[in-house]
Amino acid sequence: MEVAQATVDPTAPVALSKLTVHYGPVRALEGVDVALPCGAVGLLGPNGAGKSTALKAILGFVRPTAGRVEVYGLDAARHRRAVRRRIGYLPERDTHLTGLTGFQAVAFAGELSGLPRREARLRAHEVLQYAGLGEARYRAMSGYSAGMRQRVKLAQALVHDPPLLFLDEPTNGLDPEGRQEMLHLIRELARHHGKDVILSTHILHDAESVVDWVAILHAGRLVGAGPIRQLLPSPRPTYRVGLTGPTEAVRAALARHGITGELDARGEGVLSLPEGSAEDRLFRAAAEAGARLWRLKPHEPTLEAAFFHALDVHP
Repeated sequence: MEVAQATVDPTAPVALSKLTVHYGPVRALEGVDVALPCGAVGLLGPNGAGKSTALKAILGFVRPTAGRVEVYGLDAARHRRAVRRRIGYLPERDTHLTGLTGFQAVAFAGELSGLPRREARLRAHEVLQYAGLGEARYRAMSGYSAGMRQRVKLAQALVHDPPLLFLDEPTNGLDPEGRQEMLHLIRELARHHGKDVILSTHILHDAESVVDWVAILHAGRLVGAGPIRQLLPSPRPTYRVGLTGPTEAVRAALARHGITGELDARGEGVLSLPEGSAEDRLFRAAAEAGARLWRLKPHEPTLEAAFFHALDVHP
């Protein structure tokens, strides 16, 4: 196996150095080079982008064709057990053994992680309480709802108190209330309990409510990485506006002033001003078009905008 020689950040929870994974002729990952920082990080990408393969490589489930993976400075290929002790994993699909209660499933996961039986049982109670699974922990999981099963998986990931959590589609199958509760727990883990969290999801709204830093994969390659704001196309001032007036005249006036964006049939939308421009440019454009500017509100950059910009730049 070829080993990349690129320098890896020893302070990063996870660092991928020229990571390449091929399944025969299929290039699942190709030269991915990124250090994921502390805190909550989103691992994003459309279906088939390579997210699952990246997670498997980090966890040691697949051997890279080339490159290197490090977790807290440890080579994942050489120190698999030490790396796995530092990781809690919530898989996308249910993997529970038949017939176990929620408590038994979490305590068993603790023992598999190396905890003595007594400590595993004590920790199981603690993390199930944190995950919001009360007396139901003593019931068979066969009768659990999707939300309850997700809570058990989160508890299993936490039971051995790892510093790093991999959460693969943690809101999968949850109703809106359950989704909000799960996202709240994840935010708490990252912001108040000192956990490093890598959230892999295709639901951009979920990621945006938890993370500030993302890595975006597309067709096996890294197409964007960094704080969400830095991944946007430019630092142009952006506003959510409402304009009432003759449509063609409004569009022409906006274009003359270098203002870009789209307005819907009601004259509402998000417009970007040339860098360094003041809001009065919008007022002048509206006056020239004989339109009324009735709404003007600064528009914060969104993860969706950063995501699709990254995909557009790297088709």
